[in-house]
Amino acid sequence: MAETRTSLEVIAPSVEEAIARGARELNLPEEALEVEILDEGSKGFFGLGSRQVRVRLTVRTTTVRPEEPTPVEKLPDVDDGDAVRITHETVEELLHRMGFQAQVEAHWGEVVPPGRIRPLLVNVSGDDLSILIGRQGETLSALQYITRLIVGKELKRPISVVIDVEGYRSRREQQLRRLARRMAEQAIETGRTMSLEPMPANERRIIHIELRENPKVDTQSIGEGDRRKVTIIPQ
Repeated sequence: MAETRTSLEVIAPSVEEAIARGARELNLPEEALEVEILDEGSKGFFGLGSRQVRVRLTVRTTTVRPEEPTPVEKLPDVDDGDAVRITHETVEELLHRMGFQAQVEAHWGEVVPPGRIRPLLVNVSGDDLSILIGRQGETLSALQYITRLIVGKELKRPISVVIDVEGYRSRREQQLRRLARRMAEQAIETGRTMSLEPMPANERRIIHIELRENPKVDTQSIGEGDRRKVTIIPQ
């Protein structure tokens, strides 16, 4: 039987940041990961229209998970007021240009666990906003990506902006976590590998994280492009 290893796909502005993010998600040192660059990305024109890099990180077979989390250096936050104001104004302007009338609230999120980069959370509320979410949150992810580019350019540094519409992201995350646990139970009971439906990278990451501490299963992303999906492999 072929050996299976946990892998994680990460999208970030640079290869170095993608590796650092993946190491934090998997709670492993960077040297414990094999790196495969799937997309080198592009810088775009004047910082706009750029494409982030995409890498696949695979845990080396000799890796032993450390008992304590690897310390992560936290980047200093930009001025709280400026970041919130610029992000709020940017999202409002983008929604206006897209033809949406909605209420926008922006605020700093909590640092959980300590040492992670503090996210700036944006909540959008209003009527008939389902089209703003799109299929599997694709439109929402595009809005979030564009907002990060514009705000980061204005503040002259990367910033973690997370946009949600009417609580969609939190509901979807809970749904995916329940799905991951249910499919893992089926894989263990039947002894068969279970394949989930194709998902975007951020949703596949939720599945990997939810099951990474389960010693009875491994997870792996397979496929290419829009058909990429998570498989759950019983041990």
